[in-house]
Amino acid sequence: MNEKIDTLRLGLWFGAVALLWTCIQAWQLDYAPPRTIPDLVEEAPGATASTEAESGLPALPSLPEGSVESAATVSPQPVNAVTTAEPSREPVRVRTDVLEVEIDPIGGDLKSARLSKYPVHKDQPDVPVVLLNPEPEELFVFRSGLRALGGRPEANHLTLLEAAQGEYSLAKGEDELEVRFSWEAPGDVAVDKIYRFERGRYDVGLEYRVRNLGAEPYSAASYLQIERLHNPPERSYFNVDSYSFTGPVTYDGDKYQKHDVEELAKEPFSQTLAGGWLASIQHHFLAAAVPPPDQEFNYDTQVKDGIYTLTAMGPVTSVAPGAEASLSAQLFVGPKLQAQLEEVADGLKLTVDYGLLTILAQPLFWLLQQIYNLVGNWGWSIIIATFLIKLAFYKLTETSGRSMARMRNLQPRLAALQERYKDDRQKLSEALMDLYKREKVNPAAGCLPMLIQIPFFIAFYWVLLESVEMRQAPFALWITDLSSRDPYFILPLLMAAAMWVQTSLNPAPPDPMQAKIMKWMPMIFAGMFAFFPAGLVLYWFTNSVLSIAQQWRINKVVAGD
Repeated sequence: MNEKIDTLRLGLWFGAVALLWTCIQAWQLDYAPPRTIPDLVEEAPGATASTEAESGLPALPSLPEGSVESAATVSPQPVNAVTTAEPSREPVRVRTDVLEVEIDPIGGDLKSARLSKYPVHKDQPDVPVVLLNPEPEELFVFRSGLRALGGRPEANHLTLLEAAQGEYSLAKGEDELEVRFSWEAPGDVAVDKIYRFERGRYDVGLEYRVRNLGAEPYSAASYLQIERLHNPPERSYFNVDSYSFTGPVTYDGDKYQKHDVEELAKEPFSQTLAGGWLASIQHHFLAAAVPPPDQEFNYDTQVKDGIYTLTAMGPVTSVAPGAEASLSAQLFVGPKLQAQLEEVADGLKLTVDYGLLTILAQPLFWLLQQIYNLVGNWGWSIIIATFLIKLAFYKLTETSGRSMARMRNLQPRLAALQERYKDDRQKLSEALMDLYKREKVNPAAGCLPMLIQIPFFIAFYWVLLESVEMRQAPFALWITDLSSRDPYFILPLLMAAAMWVQTSLNPAPPDPMQAKIMKWMPMIFAGMFAFFPAGLVLYWFTNSVLSIAQQWRINKVVAGD
């Protein structure tokens, strides 16, 4: 029986480690970015792959089904009051306290976005993350516009719009910046396309003001598009960006869905719904198009030449002669700041992908955020949160700790029984069971705290990996980025030392092989943790130190009983 118990204990230890490692690896595979489509990407032509043969420019989306007149009656060519020739591209530059944006006057679309508060590397603070990019090898842009019925002129994303000035900047003391583009077909229709930027915000308001200058009703529908070359980061154990999903996602008002680009190429997504949105995400950042939640939009996708296009087409709005209508939406281009995402749209916070343990990870992040609001340091937030979690499970771990302490005190008696019945395993098992029963000891109880910690460990892993709030966050001394590995591997070594002390406070397995394995377990863990985010190692180190203090106290109390 003793051999079975020892085997159970060893199995639980190995099971804990295997479960931990397998879960992380399996989840990384589950949520890994879809593979690129090499043969398609290599064939991608020129500026973009989504083109019309006639114009050589990006295709226009079709009007929603059920319109009075089909999209086929609408001219596919850009209509502009000034000229029908392709204009020169002189981007309009917009600067706020957090964004540097370039807007293409053709269509008035966001084509470039630099996140001034988020450097690519911590040691290069002047090189910000570039989220939107019109260059073919990095294509990632918003498109938006109007489609009109009956062949009427329309301000689509191929139409030249006019801005009042070439540069805009959010002045000191101002909280909002308005950027307006205008276009007019004399005697027919006039359109203002207005962007609104706010201080400290990454959501951008978009409004179309349509004035009917003609004698007949003007009917049009607005649309939003995200177009991106599918080029996820190369999978690597040392590249944390590759652990997160990169690609298109949608929300239908109830369900958040990540889409495999290869699957979309075979079976496009198409749905009509209200309260949804579409986005393209990557590690820590996203671009999202959010239609008004109270209007039904037609959502569809297209994949061509390695480029996916996500489109949301709104309902047709009729503007009476001499009247004006307003069509609005929101864009988001920036980091996955959960507070802002929650304010912009329902479900947008789900783009912070914590995986299957979201139910644990979101409360953990909330707890860390509240602590951070008090102490102003994410490292100390992790330490305090670990203490609170340890406190919450104190009674459970105390019961386990007492059983382990009693097992430690029983070691001489166990050794004597093993010596006495070394030739009779049946008698030894009976004697051991009788001893455990009389002393009220559960020899497998020491594994329980480890098993309880595994879900929290994995949840903490994803919180630290996915939460942009902790990206490049410093702690103290040599730890300047909690979201990346310890550059000097000091924390993993400290963690190994703490685990060794913790193991020494527990009874050693009677089997020499098991004892040797347990002796090396701290170094095995240190090797595993060496390349994990420093914040995660800090959590485990703190947990081990608290466990040492708790077990030491329990051993003293039990020894005095």
